[in-house]
Amino acid sequence: MSSRADINAALRKLGKLAPAGYFAALHIRFAAPLMQFQTYAEEWSEYYSQNGYALRDPTIAWGFSTTGACRWSSLPVPDPFNILKDAASHGLTFGLTVAHGPIASRTIASFAHGEREFTDDEIDEISTTVRRLHEITEPPASLTKAQKEALRCIAEGDRHAAAAAKLGITESAFKARLISVRERLMARTTAEALQRAKEYRLL
Repeated sequence: MSSRADINAALRKLGKLAPAGYFAALHIRFAAPLMQFQTYAEEWSEYYSQNGYALRDPTIAWGFSTTGACRWSSLPVPDPFNILKDAASHGLTFGLTVAHGPIASRTIASFAHGEREFTDDEIDEISTTVRRLHEITEPPASLTKAQKEALRCIAEGDRHAAAAAKLGITESAFKARLISVRERLMARTTAEALQRAKEYRLL
């Protein structure tokens, strides 16, 4: 996994390339992404959620069926619920979907433009950036024994001093372990690191 700064830089680039917004679901596993980001207008996001469109979205269906990039106008997937028409009525007139990675950890991202189709050069740049995001957010295959011990102490409700005593190390050494596991899991807090470790089945 890479630093949050690398992720933020990639997201900024995607934001510039998709003026009407984007939605990126990274490493979809067991029907849920490990990370997701979106910049669509709140009105569209709420409308999309209220209508349960995620289960019927042709862009998502396409993303699970193959990898690569496809303009919404060329999607070879039926849209019986007219989701793309509804999107256009909310300013998401032209779009692009990119899918990357194995089916067990697929990244699917969609991008919208209100004025015109995405150019081939833009599609190449967006696709390259999505692949980069997929790579730098790949969860680690494992944690060190020390990192696991530190997280288990937190999971059991131990305070830092008690956890350090239990492990036979100084409190500053225990805090250093927590910092290292947060960095490894790209988590802002220890609680987030613990949650991710459970989701990634590393504990």
